[in-house]
Amino acid sequence: MAVMMELSRILIRELNDYQIIELREVAPDGDEAEDGEDRRSFPIVIGLPEAQAIERRLKGFEVKRPQTHDLLANIVRELGAELESITINDLSDQTFFASLDVRKEDGELLHIDSRPSDAIALGVAHGVPIYVEEHVLDSATQDLQ
Repeated sequence: MAVMMELSRILIRELNDYQIIELREVAPDGDEAEDGEDRRSFPIVIGLPEAQAIERRLKGFEVKRPQTHDLLANIVRELGAELESITINDLSDQTFFASLDVRKEDGELLHIDSRPSDAIALGVAHGVPIYVEEHVLDSATQDLQ
């Protein structure tokens, strides 16, 4: 079963080869957690271009020409489909795997393989939910203990 998550923070250090985003479990009632409420969270290491794309989206910055994530969103829309959600569905050798969950006009739901960073950049731009499979969440949070 998948657990709804939210992007809780993004750490950009332009002098490093890697950046970090952190996903945090959404409170069961969908509201903000009370102080001291324990929600699972974990970091994902991503590249600088993806981190910058996510940050631009979060801050509402517009770019003059479509970036890669904009291109993909345009293709999905022009094909008559809609991005429904993002799912981080596996973790293997410290590498996360994700899918773009795209609903076609005929109702069929496609799960398109994606890097989590690309999926999240696209998902943030379109306000779609982020899910993490329970086994991935268990593994990712266990590694932090």
